[in-house]
Amino acid sequence: MNHSIPHHLLAQAETPADTDPQETAEWREAFEALALTHGPARARHMLNELSRVARKQRIGWQPELATPYMNTIAVDEQPVFPGDLALEERLASLMRWNALAMVVRANQAETGGSAELGGHIASYASAADLFETGFNHFFHAREGVAEGQHRGDLVFFQPHSAPGVYARAYLEGRLSEKDLGFYRQELSAPGQGAQGLCSYPHPYLMPDFWQFPTGSMGIGPISSIYHARFMRYLTHRRLLDCAGRKVWGVFGDGEMDEPESMSALTLAAREGLDNLVWVVNCNLQRLDGPVRGNGRIIDELEKLFAGAGWNVIKLVWGSDWDGLFARDLTGALTQAFAQTVDGQMQTFAAKDGRFNRDNFFGQNAELARLAQGMTDEQIDRLKRGGHDLVKIHAAYAAAANHQGQPTVILAHTKKGYGMGSAGQGKMTTHSQKKFDGEDLIEFRNRFNLPLSDEQAKNLAFYKPAADSAEMQYMHARRVALGGYLPRRETAADIVDIPALPSYAQFALAADGKDMSTTMAFVRMLGGLLKDTALGPKIVPIVADEARTFGMANLFKQVGIYSSVGQRYAPEDIGSVLSYREALDGQILEEGISEAGALASWTAAATSYSVHGLAMLPFYIYYSMFGFQRVGDQIWAAADQRARGFLLGATSGRTTLGGEGLQHQDGTSHLVAATIPNCKAYDPAFAGELAVILDRGMREMMVEQKDVFYYVTLMNENYAQPDLRPGAEADIIRGCYRFDSFLPDGRKAESEVTLMGSGAILTEVIEAARQLAQQGIVATVYSVTSWSELARDGASCQQAALNGEAHAEPFVAQQLKASTGPIIAATDYVRAVPESIRAFLPEGRRYLTLGTDGFGRSDTRAALREFFSVDAQSIVKATLHTLKHK
Repeated sequence: MNHSIPHHLLAQAETPADTDPQETAEWREAFEALALTHGPARARHMLNELSRVARKQRIGWQPELATPYMNTIAVDEQPVFPGDLALEERLASLMRWNALAMVVRANQAETGGSAELGGHIASYASAADLFETGFNHFFHAREGVAEGQHRGDLVFFQPHSAPGVYARAYLEGRLSEKDLGFYRQELSAPGQGAQGLCSYPHPYLMPDFWQFPTGSMGIGPISSIYHARFMRYLTHRRLLDCAGRKVWGVFGDGEMDEPESMSALTLAAREGLDNLVWVVNCNLQRLDGPVRGNGRIIDELEKLFAGAGWNVIKLVWGSDWDGLFARDLTGALTQAFAQTVDGQMQTFAAKDGRFNRDNFFGQNAELARLAQGMTDEQIDRLKRGGHDLVKIHAAYAAAANHQGQPTVILAHTKKGYGMGSAGQGKMTTHSQKKFDGEDLIEFRNRFNLPLSDEQAKNLAFYKPAADSAEMQYMHARRVALGGYLPRRETAADIVDIPALPSYAQFALAADGKDMSTTMAFVRMLGGLLKDTALGPKIVPIVADEARTFGMANLFKQVGIYSSVGQRYAPEDIGSVLSYREALDGQILEEGISEAGALASWTAAATSYSVHGLAMLPFYIYYSMFGFQRVGDQIWAAADQRARGFLLGATSGRTTLGGEGLQHQDGTSHLVAATIPNCKAYDPAFAGELAVILDRGMREMMVEQKDVFYYVTLMNENYAQPDLRPGAEADIIRGCYRFDSFLPDGRKAESEVTLMGSGAILTEVIEAARQLAQQGIVATVYSVTSWSELARDGASCQQAALNGEAHAEPFVAQQLKASTGPIIAATDYVRAVPESIRAFLPEGRRYLTLGTDGFGRSDTRAALREFFSVDAQSIVKATLHTLKHK
């Protein structure tokens, strides 16, 4: 069968014809002589000068951002490899095998697994050497928190490569063989005396192991950037010296298509984050096929990162290619690579040495001569750069030592490396999780594993003896780097919280003063920032809305963080609300980037575990642009056990008059309720808000519970009542009896219970007054958290189903103090108040009012009438319910 590649399928480089080769040669020789005589600095100066001349003459030329398809670090620039190469290669082979065995065993029914469990082998097969070089030489663990001890690097692992990290932890003795046997079987493992291993890095599920969740593509990259920036923030504010620490991220080339992966590249460069190193595993394949079948993803990424201001290191070819490049005096290799697109490169990866001799080296006589003397097996074993430990170490060392810029290493690998005919470079490689006996023996042979045929076919895990050279070497390298990774720690000092009246007395005893809950929050925040113990640990975060929320007074009080201070005199410098940036500024002003602001919030909210320093972030934003816009990031923060406050301002579908559909939030509390460690509250009054903030701070900073709070705020000014005496505990549990409105001087005809929250509670109260005027007793309950009421009810329900002693749902207990049908109204979709229906007192009718549908632009009054949540609509619904009871 003829497997040759039609010539027209090889992309041709478009090079303009040279109309005067002799003149070209003279210019080239002159430049080479300049560089040789006067050095690189003079050569760069001349190139810059010629570029300026070209722009002045409007030639329409600028230098290419992409360099030839070769390694950035030349052979003579490589440092001496500091480790035992043979031992490290053997260790990497063992990791590969144990990772493969773990996934395949989990999917073989005859070994107790289940084909439905899934798992990934090919991604780690391509990244194993990238990981191992980091583990053996660069990834530093936290030694401790004492002066002079390294506080640890931050490492974001490519999620589909998690089996390889488990395989290393097995050799290190941190996971047992039984644990590996329960990969992706977290529920059944404990009953068998094992720890189940989650599919991807999930700190919530393995809280002592994984540090950063990366399973959702794109979130790991943006998170790593903002973590690196937050380390600078801590250093510049003199809270924690993070010098000497790095943030390493190993990500996929397909992952770079996610908008979140790319959205903060310029921020990393602008901030000069040379503590940040990305390693992009360019195995050229996504799940379904090539990342860029008709182009070259490494070239594309090089242009993108270089244009954004990053230092780019291309790690394309392994050491075996050095001799070929040295013998290539005509540039045939470079030209051939320039003409080979990734789709074809994938085919070369999937085929054997004979195919590559015929179809790559057979393209022309110059290439054929380079391959003379090489066997087909030698051609097949030519390594790409991401599989060569010596080349990887050189790239990592250059990245770690680079100053002034973040660095990205573009590492060329083969997906499914070493999987041979079973999966290397194939379109189906990503989902490959089954191997027959011959495939397993071929894999064993490829990596010279010390396994018998029977052991290979039975997928036996392999662990060398404790006194073997491999094990001693592996442990010694980790001891030298501070310990084992990944490892999550949670030790952080308790932070004292000030007494509630010290910063919120104005809210507790509001005395009917008009204010919005947003205004009340900002005033409380200003007071908290002045507290000597807690104040420095607070991280205020905004996404270009500080003035909208009335926070401009904080600019002068605590300043806006800037890594370069303030190099200009602001236009409003004479104002008491002037814009002030400072090196030790406390506010993180992220510009128009909710994704960036949430990434900063996550970095601060997990500082207690990442840095051993508890910080308390308050991120305030338009509520519509929270869970709806960056909900996946919030879910990842929950996975990372974040602690902090999210403040959804201008919340509700009718509180923000005039803005319209895109800005009116009717669903955030519905989504917040789906996150188990998120406590969501919708307070109507400043006093309620104060109680919630106080409880949240104590829960997170003193009790150190892994929860975060979502609190909605309104920009509507109305009279604020004093806090009801003794209502604090009920406010936290979800609702309290606000008041009962009785008919004035007339006999009560009937009774009704009204429930409301947030922006609509004032409408509920007004409806109660109107109903009382019609002879109806109306008892009003302020619901501060529908989701907390629903969770309590579900917990009681589950206890009953399990035959356990159980309490009556809290909401049912509360409503016993009232009678009649229950009418609930909120500024959110009906599904929010509907969430408690199953937990209400038996026999009570329940009607919910909400703002289902799209928002509109109009006044608050018009919007509330439109959605039937104004006082008149609540009265109407109540009378209808009483009539048909």
